[in-house]
Amino acid sequence: MGFMAYARGKIRLVSFGIVALFLVVAAYVGPGLYHRAMTIQKLLTENRELKQAIGNLTEEDQIGYAKVLSQRNEDGRLLTTIRFVETARDDKTKVILQRECTVEGDVIHFDALIVKFEDQMVMDGKARALYLWRRIYGETTPPEAGTPIEEPGAEPRRYSGLLQALPLKHQQLFWSSIWDLANDPEKLRAYGIKAIHGTAVYSQFRPGLIYVFKLNPAGGLYPEVVPDM
Repeated sequence: MGFMAYARGKIRLVSFGIVALFLVVAAYVGPGLYHRAMTIQKLLTENRELKQAIGNLTEEDQIGYAKVLSQRNEDGRLLTTIRFVETARDDKTKVILQRECTVEGDVIHFDALIVKFEDQMVMDGKARALYLWRRIYGETTPPEAGTPIEEPGAEPRRYSGLLQALPLKHQQLFWSSIWDLANDPEKLRAYGIKAIHGTAVYSQFRPGLIYVFKLNPAGGLYPEVVPDM
């Protein structure tokens, strides 16, 4: 009897150890499996925190400006150096990002990505949009060789903190997936995104002027030229 009781005790101890080990492993592995299982489809269609964050977007009428720092001729080529400034969503006077670059010529292009959400994507039923700056380039420069503004796939500075209610991995999933969705119109409609499209605005740049990037009521982007005070 003594030996049998001892054996049963050992079995119970081993079983308890296995269960405990399973629970520990599940505690570490479980969240990882959950995050890996999360897709951009689930995030856009089921995540209440994301919908709330998008609902917090406000209407905007200005998203940055640019000005000429210098223009000069080198070896028969006109070179224009500009400073591009991206401003905060809630304060047009607050600078959140600056880029200086030199392009050949005086006609300069600014490339942006516009993401429009359907009314049903947000809780109050009002459509929202994201405006993501991509790059700067001149007339003789291919767009893909332009100067980057924001890092593709990363959280844009203009929207820093917008998704803070979501886990970090979900934030990264959202920003890294947005541009990819532009190549699949069917998914766009299913996810509550009205459109994702690139747009480029351009203007002939002259010293002494500021080129303010404005938004029209339809969400289109255009430059408004004002004197540099």
